[in-house]
Amino acid sequence: MQQADILLTGGVVITMDDAFHQYPNGAVAIRGDSIVAVGDADQIAAGYTATEVIDCTGCCIMPGLINCHTHTPMTLLRGLADDLRLDVWLYGYMLPVERRFVSPEFVALGTRLACAEMIRSGVTCVNDMYYFEETIAQTIAEVGLRALCSQTIMQFPTPDASSADESLEFTEAFIRKWKGHPLITPVIAPHAPYTCSGPLMRTCAEIAIQYDVPLHIHISETFQEVEDSRREHGMPVVNWVKKNGVLEAKVIAAHCVAIDAGEMRTLRNAGATVAHNPSANLKLASGIANVTQMLKTGLNVGIGTDGPASNNDLDHFEEMRLAALLAKGSTRDPVAVPARMAMLMATRMGAHALHIGHITGSLEAGKRADVIVLELRRLHSTPQYSRIAAGSDAIYTQIVYSSKASDVRDVFVNGKPLMRDRALLTLDEAAIEAEANRLAQQIHTFLIAREGDVLRKLAAIGGVQQEESFEVQVKARIGDPQPIIEIINSGEINVVRHVHYRQYDTYFFFEDEPSRLRYREDERVDEKGNVVGSRYRLTLVSGQSEREYPHSILLSRVRFMSPADRSLRFYREYFKPAREVQVEKDRLRWEVFYDDEELFINIDRMVNPAHDGYFLEIKSRTWSKRDAERKAAVIGKLLVRFGVSDDAVLRQEYVQIAQG
Repeated sequence: MQQADILLTGGVVITMDDAFHQYPNGAVAIRGDSIVAVGDADQIAAGYTATEVIDCTGCCIMPGLINCHTHTPMTLLRGLADDLRLDVWLYGYMLPVERRFVSPEFVALGTRLACAEMIRSGVTCVNDMYYFEETIAQTIAEVGLRALCSQTIMQFPTPDASSADESLEFTEAFIRKWKGHPLITPVIAPHAPYTCSGPLMRTCAEIAIQYDVPLHIHISETFQEVEDSRREHGMPVVNWVKKNGVLEAKVIAAHCVAIDAGEMRTLRNAGATVAHNPSANLKLASGIANVTQMLKTGLNVGIGTDGPASNNDLDHFEEMRLAALLAKGSTRDPVAVPARMAMLMATRMGAHALHIGHITGSLEAGKRADVIVLELRRLHSTPQYSRIAAGSDAIYTQIVYSSKASDVRDVFVNGKPLMRDRALLTLDEAAIEAEANRLAQQIHTFLIAREGDVLRKLAAIGGVQQEESFEVQVKARIGDPQPIIEIINSGEINVVRHVHYRQYDTYFFFEDEPSRLRYREDERVDEKGNVVGSRYRLTLVSGQSEREYPHSILLSRVRFMSPADRSLRFYREYFKPAREVQVEKDRLRWEVFYDDEELFINIDRMVNPAHDGYFLEIKSRTWSKRDAERKAAVIGKLLVRFGVSDDAVLRQEYVQIAQG
């Protein structure tokens, strides 16, 4: 008779091993951190005694579920910004809030909250990706869960690093410290191809290979990401990361919504795996990953929840069920991803997807004792046919299609109990909830203040490049522009540069906000009318002039100007203007010096809405009252030289002219 520490007995045992062994009246013996025996309850009882025997009658004893991709501290951000596109959600809300609030204390609290939720959902292993991963690893280890802790690397500053070099340096130290830990596997995580350069991804892969750790990365989460990759790199995302050496490492590719059959084969041949995140992909309208084709291709596909801010929960039973249903609905094939396959993806295949299939994911002697006990006699699971059809797939269908996270009774990780009879043993739920709600109020206050101020909202997305500049400017309606052009080219005015633009302006107007935001696309046109370059800018301008000089020359305030690195659609959805006005112009522009002052002369033709004739605009940036007065006088002198009378001068901006 052999000695065990814990004996789980009397329940339906599903092993999820290679042969999918089931034991209708089974038992699992645990000694230390490992499983020592699995089989029929009577046979196990005949061969083992245990310090603690746990009756599992009416329950299923099964491998713990494996969450293959999430961002655990983002439990603190769930419900913060919902029903938005991925780019607006990420760049408009998540990243600004993270820059302001994320700290070691933040991630520790968010991780404790996530661990409590995951344990209650039967998760025994999680693959996390976030900042301050050292703190997350320490927190998860103290709780007792198994985890891959993936330290995020980005090209630009992050909450835990001022540069990519700094991230790489402490990631190496993090890997060295935690490699070999019984619960924690350190992982390097270049966030995504759109947040990491090719050389940075290559460096991350080299580190992963050097230390023999996995590499965790977002791949083709949206079709827009793929379009951007084709435009910028001339190839789809998987090909781009392969070109930069990423696939030489042990890759865990999150999402893969928008990859084709060839890319699937490329991932398979490289030994890369996929983390499928059905709820988050649906909620963000990213699409539906072709899991059926991935499995046919031979890819290991695990299931993840993604971050709680884009899901919004960590219920792995829900994800397992949805993975099966989505595959059926998207292919119109009711036998696509059957229940047993969905459960396999959530257990053994999920472990292989994380490159730890040799230690967890199934109930087999020698593997770590990551086990959950699931109650089957619940109203929503009644009646049960699994015992009638023992050895069939009925038990899998019952669990995948009927069971819920609330059915999980007991959870063991590495042989240690983390939950018994639904009571968490390593976490104080009440204290976590209270602390999380206090922090949520601070974040709420921050967002409310930001939402009421366009400039602060701009600053939150890193858009403010130049603030509080002033311009002296005049605008006049003219007939034939040729006489003015001849004067400009006569030599009496020092011309520094001449450019021809087509300008497309969209003005955002806001309720209770006098300023307006202009999104401008400038197309630079050559002598043949071909577009040879473009630039995009945002300008937040005051709704009224600051002062008026002779000849109706106005001093106006530009509150900020910046390159626009997002699409017009992004800014529209992020700022949510009360109304918009669009103006299209054809512009001839000269940068000149006249009477030792730098001026910009524009001759514009309004194309949309169409207006007869042309407009002359002369402007110059200024920095003091005296400078403004001097430049206004020079502009007035130039107006006279151009033969423009005061009657032709307009006090309106183009957006006002467009509105009539």
